[in-house]
Amino acid sequence: MQEVTRLFDFPYYQLKKYNLQQSLATKYDDKWEYMSTQEYVDKANTMSRALLRLGVSKNDKIAVISSTNRMEWNVMDIGILQLGAQNVPVYPTISEEDYAYVLNHSEAKYCFISCTDVFEKIKKIKDQVPSLIEIYSFDSLEGCKNWSEVLDLGIDESNQAEVEKLKDDVKPTDLATLIYTSGTTGRPKGVMLSHNNLVSNALESFKRIPIELGKSRALSFLPLCHVYERMLIYLYQYCGAAIHYAPIDQISEYAQEVQPQVMTAVPRLLEKVYDKIIAKGTALTGIKKKLFFWAVEVGLEYKPYQQNGWWYEKKLGLARKLIFSKWKAALGGQVAVMASGSAALQPRLARVFNAAGFGVMEGYGLTETSPVISVNDMRNGGFRIGTVGKPLERTEVKIAEDGEICIKGPQVMMGYYKDEAKTSEVLIDGYFHTGDIGEIDADGFLKITDRKKEMFKTSGGKYVAPQLLENRCKQSRFIDQVMVIGEGEKMPAAFIQPDFDFVKEWAKRYNITITSNEDLVTNEKVIARFQEEVDAANENFAKWEKIKQFRLTPDVWSIEGGHVTPTLKLRRKIIKEKYKALYNDIYGY
Repeated sequence: MQEVTRLFDFPYYQLKKYNLQQSLATKYDDKWEYMSTQEYVDKANTMSRALLRLGVSKNDKIAVISSTNRMEWNVMDIGILQLGAQNVPVYPTISEEDYAYVLNHSEAKYCFISCTDVFEKIKKIKDQVPSLIEIYSFDSLEGCKNWSEVLDLGIDESNQAEVEKLKDDVKPTDLATLIYTSGTTGRPKGVMLSHNNLVSNALESFKRIPIELGKSRALSFLPLCHVYERMLIYLYQYCGAAIHYAPIDQISEYAQEVQPQVMTAVPRLLEKVYDKIIAKGTALTGIKKKLFFWAVEVGLEYKPYQQNGWWYEKKLGLARKLIFSKWKAALGGQVAVMASGSAALQPRLARVFNAAGFGVMEGYGLTETSPVISVNDMRNGGFRIGTVGKPLERTEVKIAEDGEICIKGPQVMMGYYKDEAKTSEVLIDGYFHTGDIGEIDADGFLKITDRKKEMFKTSGGKYVAPQLLENRCKQSRFIDQVMVIGEGEKMPAAFIQPDFDFVKEWAKRYNITITSNEDLVTNEKVIARFQEEVDAANENFAKWEKIKQFRLTPDVWSIEGGHVTPTLKLRRKIIKEKYKALYNDIYGY
């Protein structure tokens, strides 16, 4: 069996070991289309031959920008990498200004895009990118060349020997991709990841995911331009799992069709799923409602490995049969493991989803670490709620004197593209400094306590860890998003984005008239009710950490609005700027 040492080895490995009839699947016009492993490999080779004929050579950069996950992405990825060129995936939702920056900084030669939305942005900045020769689209678009024209160029196999030679020349240590961090502040940085960075991470992470080899179905909806989903796509190929792509706003519908055994999640998504489930439970009446919330209470007490004793396990069995089975059915009924990453997961969500049988395993990593550093694993006592699991094999984690997590391992990036100064700030004596604060317990489990860069000092010199407060606040049905502020100020405060649908329903029940979001966020009765929620969230925090004041914001915090990154993390600097007037009102400026 061929050893996997470079990213394009994954489909060839799958071909030899599993040879799936349905390796990749995408829905077009309401109809599933499938690509076998053989078709996948053949099409990738066709693309490689075509790119050669377009003048692409070793170390050229090709940008791939897709607003949804789709099979074309995989074909492009392997087709590019086989030539020793680099795939530069770009977040479709970034600004036109950032498009121009990324394409110029990477000196992208060609750009492959998904649809009209991306094309409109690219058209506006194309003239600002002298390196860019042409744009091709996966969808049929007026005024844009189609990627099928490129594939046609590769039908003639006479230059396949050249492709094979270039493939053989690619070393595991060679640069494979530039991933531009979406960045919560400043310009995106181009993270250089080698073949070995991503391959080693996929192979080590594979050991932590209980998956039936050659027989499982995976549902993929987190953006492929993000390193987390991308690494898992390679892992799925290695496992012989059939990958089904889904739009992020239709997960439940697609999951019911596909019935996946494995999928990924980010905490924000799990929060939304939980809130929807609770909203449905609230709408029930009588005995059904009582049973529903009894099951939720049982779920919130969950501990793995039957730590709660036989009587609890009996109750859990009943809750699973009567209530949680319906939750599982909403995601196809067969999900055995959900890998959660990108941000801190509230322990209550880890409890309730694992009680329901979803197998939510929290992990931790960064773009710069390809991405996984550590991850929980239900098997062999490797799962502990409130932690991000034990570090992967071949990964050394060291906690610095100030609590910062530093790591050394094969997944650590080559550096930031064209930026030695920033590289030397984070790569010190062979260790990557993550910017996260954490601790390792006596059993080797890693716990993240906060982002070093997000912690702040009040004017009284006290440290505040905003993420802990924010996660506690988001347990409230009233609160959809929250950002704790107060760096250099006399006290912590918060901007809160209400759960508008829930608050409007609540207002109706209490005969409070709400005409708009603007009206809602200034209503005295609404504000008084939010004060109760903030007071409850403050309870277990020290006096200097408590949120002393808050302001409700009238907008839904979104990727498009610039409030959050594509992986739904808060863009703190931008949110603070957007609500400067509210900030000044809180602190009396």
